[in-house]
Amino acid sequence: MDCFKPNFITGISEIYISAEIGINHNGDLNVAKELINNSKKAGVNAVKFQKRTIDIVYSEDMLSQTRESPWGTTQREQKEGLEFSIDEYKEIDSYCKEIGIDWYASAWDIESQDFLNNFSLPVNKIASAMATNYEFVERVASEKKPTFISTGMCTYEQIENVVNIFNNEKCEFVLMHTNSEYPSREEKLNLSVISTLKNKFKCNVGYSGHEPSVSPSLVAATLGAVSIERHVTLDRSMYGSDQAASLEYQGLKNLVDTIRKLNFILGNGEKEITDIEEEVAKKLRYWE
Repeated sequence: MDCFKPNFITGISEIYISAEIGINHNGDLNVAKELINNSKKAGVNAVKFQKRTIDIVYSEDMLSQTRESPWGTTQREQKEGLEFSIDEYKEIDSYCKEIGIDWYASAWDIESQDFLNNFSLPVNKIASAMATNYEFVERVASEKKPTFISTGMCTYEQIENVVNIFNNEKCEFVLMHTNSEYPSREEKLNLSVISTLKNKFKCNVGYSGHEPSVSPSLVAATLGAVSIERHVTLDRSMYGSDQAASLEYQGLKNLVDTIRKLNFILGNGEKEITDIEEEVAKKLRYWE
């Protein structure tokens, strides 16, 4: 089946699973390390973060607005509290190498993309919010690095614009079907779009899920998703807008274990009768 062809990143016949830590670390490096550890134990291929240059992504008017958070009373204090420094990312990079897990991040501006190039990351990621910023898309595609492209909130025309940019740059990519609600309502996931995107754009397609349950990601895998990305958390009750759309450790472990079984559960699609079935047939079958 298509979803078990060699992955464009790993070269092995398995779905590439990313645990999206995002900003669920709440600016705490120890929480980030615990999430990395949990993700490694669960068996994912990579952990993912988010990187923003606050004064580029947000207006001064927005940053000056009131917002109560663990870091203060303004939007700026909240946003800055969630960002890691270069030294903290160096520690994340070292830690991931030490325990043997990939990491990468979605940049929300060109300066943050340049920041991430301080590290030898295996892939790029374009978040749904950045998919219509074509200057940014051009910049990422020009790096010629395999890229996951989220398609939430995007029309087919907008997706086609991004696909054309990546094809022109001859840069490998995977479109990631997603619903950009946090958390997503299951009746709005529209997973059949995975097949639609695959047929329409003749490319690999994955799934980025924001629902609190496990089953939609499994359905996505059987529909041909070559990559699955899920937000993860230590506890859904923690501070943060993404926590409720995330999986705790046991949910992530259950998801990964089941996905890893799919290739031999689904088989090769060819009808065959096993040796044991032959024996059963001799006992039970009506012979013409």
